[in-house]
Amino acid sequence: MLKAYMILSVVLFSIGVVGLISRRNIIVIYMSIELLLNAVNLSLIAISADLADASAQVISLIIIAIAASEAALFMALFVVLFRNRSSLDANLFTMLGSEK
Repeated sequence: MLKAYMILSVVLFSIGVVGLISRRNIIVIYMSIELLLNAVNLSLIAISADLADASAQVISLIIIAIAASEAALFMALFVVLFRNRSSLDANLFTMLGSEK
């Protein structure tokens, strides 16, 4: 059963990497990062269950808590970026502090 979970984790991680590299919309980039984190969480939980050790599950819970706080920060960032540029295209945000 561990093999099936690991294959699913690799597939999810690969989809996340492709989405991170190929897309220019900031929201899609954020969703790809979240997909990467969830793929890592899936593999940690699968390995933890296979070894009957709860330490990886605790690490996975910490990662989920960090991802939740990251979501709040990203949503605030999206609002500020959209108000300033009226777009969420990553090509418009090439440098910090660049003028309109």
